[in-house]
Amino acid sequence: MSLTVPPELLEKAQQGPVSDDDFVTCIQTSLPYAWGMIERLAKELDASGDASVQNLEAPPTATDQGEVFRLVGSDAMRGAVQRHFGVRLAFQNCHKVGLFRPEATEEYERFISPRAQLLNQRPELVNC
Repeated sequence: MSLTVPPELLEKAQQGPVSDDDFVTCIQTSLPYAWGMIERLAKELDASGDASVQNLEAPPTATDQGEVFRLVGSDAMRGAVQRHFGVRLAFQNCHKVGLFRPEATEEYERFISPRAQLLNQRPELVNC
């Protein structure tokens, strides 16, 4: 299961659309490690003035790694997180997540290129 959905939010979703705020709160509560990583990166991006920042730290546990996979693997979650922080999010492996300013098209395209993916591979990441 990707998210732990409170009964009230599930009922709301059964009745119709839910707000990004409600959905983001559910993500934040359900995936605390992944949320914390993205939040940290967003703060780094804001403070740095750079076009992008990347997480290079491996998740400390398999549970934490699973949270990252679930967040980036869901179009709905990834979209809500991008809207919440005003960034573009990209993913290469179990820990290399990049946040990009919306206007950083060249940097984003470089990060998501086949070349970047190939250059990022290492034997210890095969099963991450």
